[in-house]
Order: sequence, then C-alpha cells, then structure tokens
Amino acid sequence: MRRRELEIRVRRAALMLCLCGGLVAGARAQARFTSNTRLHRAGQIEWKHPLTVQYVITNTGTEPLVLTGVEPDCACTAAQWTQTPIAPGGKGRVDVTFDAEALGHFHKSVAVYTNATPHLVYLAMEGEVVGELQDYSLTHPFRIGQIGIDKDEIVFPDIRRGERPTVYIDVVNLSDASYEPVLMHLPSYLAMKAEPERLPQGKRGRIALTLDPEKLPDLGLTQTSVYLSRFMGDKVSGENEIRVSMIKLPDFSGWTEAERLNAPAIRVSAESLDLSALLAKKKKVREDILLTNEGRSPLLIGKLQVSHPALGVSLKKTALRPGETARMRLTVTKKRLDEHSRHLRLLLITNDPKRPKVEVVIEL
Repeated sequence: MRRRELEIRVRRAALMLCLCGGLVAGARAQARFTSNTRLHRAGQIEWKHPLTVQYVITNTGTEPLVLTGVEPDCACTAAQWTQTPIAPGGKGRVDVTFDAEALGHFHKSVAVYTNATPHLVYLAMEGEVVGELQDYSLTHPFRIGQIGIDKDEIVFPDIRRGERPTVYIDVVNLSDASYEPVLMHLPSYLAMKAEPERLPQGKRGRIALTLDPEKLPDLGLTQTSVYLSRFMGDKVSGENEIRVSMIKLPDFSGWTEAERLNAPAIRVSAESLDLSALLAKKKKVREDILLTNEGRSPLLIGKLQVSHPALGVSLKKTALRPGETARMRLTVTKKRLDEHSRHLRLLLITNDPKRPKVEVVIEL
C-alpha cells in the first residue's frame, strides 16, 4: 500500500514539473504590453479645447506585440494607435483625444485589445473641463520665459517607413501681450504648425511637430534640439531648448515569405545589468554580453549607439553566421558619470525582422 502511494506521489510531482515547465516556456515566448502610464491626470482643461494624450507602449516580451483594436468608452473620445507589430523591446503608441465639449469633471477610458496576456487593458484619463483656466500648474508645468508648455522633451516612438507621426506641444501665453508660437532651429526632417498662429494674453494653443522619417540621416537613434521663441526676434539658448529624440527602424516590407522564414534571429544573454554595487568599489567596470544568431541567415549589427559618454562598447564581429556567438564588452567609467545618471542605455539595430531594435539597460 505504501509503495502504491509513493508511486502516485511521484507521478503527481512529475506532472506538476511538466506543467510548470510548460508555463515557464510559454512565459518566455510571448508579447508583453507595458504603458508609460495607465491613468493620465489632466487637471483643468479649457472648454472646447480638445485634449490629446499619448500613451507610449513598450513590448517588454519576447514576441511581437500586436494592438488588435482600441475602443473608446464614448463618442466624445477618439483613438489612433500603432497598426504594425511592435518588436520585442520596441515602442508604439495609443493617442486618445477627448473633445472637451461638456463642462465638469470627466473620467474617460479606452479598451486596448492585444495578442498579449491579458488580452484586454484599459487606459484612462481624468480631469475637469472649465470655462476658463485659472491654474496652469498641472496642465503646463514647464516655463520658457512667460510661456507655459506641457512638455520639455519630445520622444517619437519607433518609426517605420511610410509613417509620419505628429507630437503636440500644448502652449499657454502667460505674458501681458499677444504671442506667436514658433519653434526655431528645425532640422529638415521636422515640420511645425501652430494652432492658432497667434495667442492672445492668457489663451492656449498647440504646436504640431511632424516627423518625416525619409529625411532622417540614418537608422537608429537621432537626437536634436528645437527652441521655442519667447518673443519676436528671440535667440536660441539653453533656456528655451526642447530636446527631441527618435528611433528609425529598418524596413522589412519588401521581404518575401521565404526570406522571413529564413531570417536571422538575435539572442542577447542579458538586456539589463545592475552595476551599482561594482561602481561603488571601482573606478571602471567591465561586463561582457553574448550575442547569438539563432536564425537561418547571417545576422548583421548595423548600428551600435550609447546614451552617455561614460558607457563604452566593443564588438569585434558585427556579422554573425547562423549559430555563431560574439562577445560584446561594455565599459562604464565612473568619473564620466554625472549626478543625474541613473541608468545608461545601449542601442543595437539589426536585420532581425522580429527584433530590429535591442536595448540594453545598465542600472547605476
């Protein structure tokens, strides 16, 4: 009897191990939906001045993330979203616009359907629609002279061929004269339009900044700055600077089905490193990461970019045959860090259609 009970227990344990192994394997190969925020608190917004909120979506999983549909909870809200699959580590967006046609408090949400687990996620915004704004501290927390703006940095999520994304800067004129919003020092790949072109005292408007990816100089990360004029004849300086960044991804739209089936596939031994303990003891820290091509054709590392001069990278092989592994050495120099450094990033652009962008984050 005891032998029979022991056999049953062994079989149950083996079954549980199989089930757990299956769950772990499933967890390793799936898309994951991560948003920069689930609830946007807008504070006060002006009546009949539509509010647009951009939710930046990151695929923190290992398979492409697909946003299959976005449904607002009422006709007063409209949504646009990234229609193409978001590669692991890549970013997309959900833009939600509330028409602000009714006075009073509001709480609006959109249902986002994806191929991740869970398949349904809700994103929300809340605030109050008023006849005339009295407090701009929540809606326009940044000041450039006597001009209030809702953001001092612009990030365009991962850009693919054919897209022309637009990001809006909300502007309020807090000066005692009329004001014309103008962005100076625009590169050729950025275009702006102010709506309206002139703001009376105490009124708000917005600047539409549109990106033309065909005019970007190269794949990967591009960083620049534009400058908001404070008055007629203003000059560029650190006081009116707005930083802009964007990442352009390779175009795989012309690939055949055979090319996709035989595509390269990158595997990275570590995509996050915590070097804080080592940097507390050493002036310079080195760490190795292995890059492996698990696909069926050569893997090309087309671009290596670092976010900070304190981070150095060495990779002797940028073309890997199927099954081949290369060692990438990261070096962090402590004296080059500044007080604002919390983490460093390394960006790799590849010809893997499922993972054209890989980011490695180094926590400090």
